[in-house]
Amino acid sequence: MTDSSTAPAPTSMPPMTSAPVHVRRDAFDPVPELTELRERSPVSKIRTTWGSEAWLVTRYDLIREALGDATRFANNSRHAVDLPPFARQNADGMLLSYDPPEHTSLRRLLTPEFTVRRIRRLQPRIEAIVEEHLDAMEQAGPPVDLVRAFALPIPSLVICELLGVPYEDRDDFQRLSNLRLDLSLALEERVAATQESLAYMAKLVERQRADPGEDMIGMLIREHADKITNAELVGVADLLLLAGHETTSNMLGLGTLKLLQHPDQRALAESDEHIEAAVEELLRYMSITHTIAPRWATGDTELGGERIAKGDLVIFSIPAGNRDPAIGENLEALDIGRKTAPHLAFGHGVHHCLGAPLARMEMRVAFPALLRRFPNLRPAIPVDEVEFRAFSVVYGLSSLPVTW
Repeated sequence: MTDSSTAPAPTSMPPMTSAPVHVRRDAFDPVPELTELRERSPVSKIRTTWGSEAWLVTRYDLIREALGDATRFANNSRHAVDLPPFARQNADGMLLSYDPPEHTSLRRLLTPEFTVRRIRRLQPRIEAIVEEHLDAMEQAGPPVDLVRAFALPIPSLVICELLGVPYEDRDDFQRLSNLRLDLSLALEERVAATQESLAYMAKLVERQRADPGEDMIGMLIREHADKITNAELVGVADLLLLAGHETTSNMLGLGTLKLLQHPDQRALAESDEHIEAAVEELLRYMSITHTIAPRWATGDTELGGERIAKGDLVIFSIPAGNRDPAIGENLEALDIGRKTAPHLAFGHGVHHCLGAPLARMEMRVAFPALLRRFPNLRPAIPVDEVEFRAFSVVYGLSSLPVTW
């Protein structure tokens, strides 16, 4: 349990008007300044949006080194010297705030639900959900907003069914998700949205304690009632709901737009033979999460030749790491046939994304089904008019009008 629950409430912080370097993008690409940092100073001090300093790690091998060492670099903010505003909320029960051995124990309870074998059981239902939304698109006729009609509702419905969240509540939790991830908003507004989301989940968990369902939360209560607290159930469910629809939906929107611009890559993504490689290359290329959960140095240490003091905050640039020339050639281009080292889109180490098998399954089903159903699919507006979510924690598209 983190001691951040006793920290004072966050002080006022104005909305962000200029994104820090690791959040900036130029359409699909990280800005050149980020590439320069990786080549010139792969572990460098940056000024955060709340005014304090942090170390930004941009080189692939150094990111893996730090993420793979939970002893030197911890998730729990109790190690922080200067507690940032985002860590001042009550993190009790939050999986991403846990370190081993507490993290190990909680994750062990969750892992069986996300094994490849268990996720394969969901494939028929995922296929049915995808087909239902393609039918609705076809019936509505062009133009349609691919984000609203396809990319967002499919992962939302899947994660709702998995967790036992009423799908009729999706508009509300999607609204709250957008507020929580929007870095252009004042901190108070984002904190309020987080608290509202957690309160919603707390009520859901209470109902499940009284009458466990057949979904994941119900299963955890039936099989591990005495090993998992309500706070942990709330934290896990909230994380999975937030990440489970935001990340995959943005991958589907961004990935489709990129594939529509490159017919040769699109052809590969349509084929059963190449879809697995296509998903992995899209994950690497897009790197929709600018940075994963930050770490704090548990003691004085060294990384990439820089001395990092105990309590220092360390941030990791996933786009920079995934385009590091050390892992492959010509990484600025999308190339489904390439061979690279494992990408960092799902993180690395003990906090490697729990829902990665589910996200991969959804994309392996959705991309080919969409592209095959609409062979003439294309943007309905000039590509340079497509609106990207520039200030979001999870990068993506605000909308994507398409026709066929």
